[in-house]
Amino acid sequence: MTRLIEIVEVGARDGLQNEEAILEVADKVELITRLEACGVKRQEVVSFVNPKRVPQMAGAEEIMAALPADPSRSRIGLVLNERGWDRCVAAACDEANVVVCASDGFGIRNQGASVEEQIATLSTIAGKKAAAGGPPISLTISVAFGCPFEGEVPLDTVVSIARAGAALGVDEIALADTIGVADPWTVRKRVEAVRHVVGDTRLRLHFHDTRNTGLANAFAGVEAGVDVLDASVGGLGGCPFAPNATGNIGTEDLVYMLERAGFETGLDLNGLIETAGWIGQKIGKAPASSLWRAGVFPKAAA
Repeated sequence: MTRLIEIVEVGARDGLQNEEAILEVADKVELITRLEACGVKRQEVVSFVNPKRVPQMAGAEEIMAALPADPSRSRIGLVLNERGWDRCVAAACDEANVVVCASDGFGIRNQGASVEEQIATLSTIAGKKAAAGGPPISLTISVAFGCPFEGEVPLDTVVSIARAGAALGVDEIALADTIGVADPWTVRKRVEAVRHVVGDTRLRLHFHDTRNTGLANAFAGVEAGVDVLDASVGGLGGCPFAPNATGNIGTEDLVYMLERAGFETGLDLNGLIETAGWIGQKIGKAPASSLWRAGVFPKAAA
């Protein structure tokens, strides 16, 4: 049986949050809908942050209200604090992606909280879910491979956060290379170390291609046994609080690599390339993905 790799599409959230262009709610909904038509099952679609700080993410509730309910899809909301969790629940997101930064420097700039304070917030959110219900929680450990303000991030810090998340019963734990500094060997080591302390908790990986290592890191993660990877259509992305961080790995590039290698993704490659071109026109920028420029191989017979 061919191994299935699940791709979590993050273009509508992480992809757009650092773009100069600010799209209307209708355009964001169309992007999400186009990606779902390409076969995307899990998609990070909104961020429950202060729109004054990140105006690109305004309209989260309106976006969720405009998307028709679909039990075959999972629309994910990004959550940074208790208020974000409350908004995520009220908006009826299918999942909450709660972020804990692996360095105090990044956490204070990005979320106004130290690592310890962010873990306390995660604990509060988990408690609210246990008491009143709510969507599954995915914990993303940001700057898990390096911080733009503190440099190298100790493995022990990442493992400690992952252990805390698993103890709180989160449904998934992701290691995020927020600024694109990871290498394949470090990916393998960190995956193995985290897996050792989280038991059967599902792992996910999130890579940026800032230093042209994104796909190599994704492949290393797959070889280490991870079956869930984030990607962004057209290679969109960045982080407003991470200097020089560029886009995520392109969804179409990742699909091409995996399917050429014999894995299954369930995604329509040509549809993704078309969608990359469409969103590129909307934001006034050519997609960064290689597949958008080069096309698929082999070409269909004339």
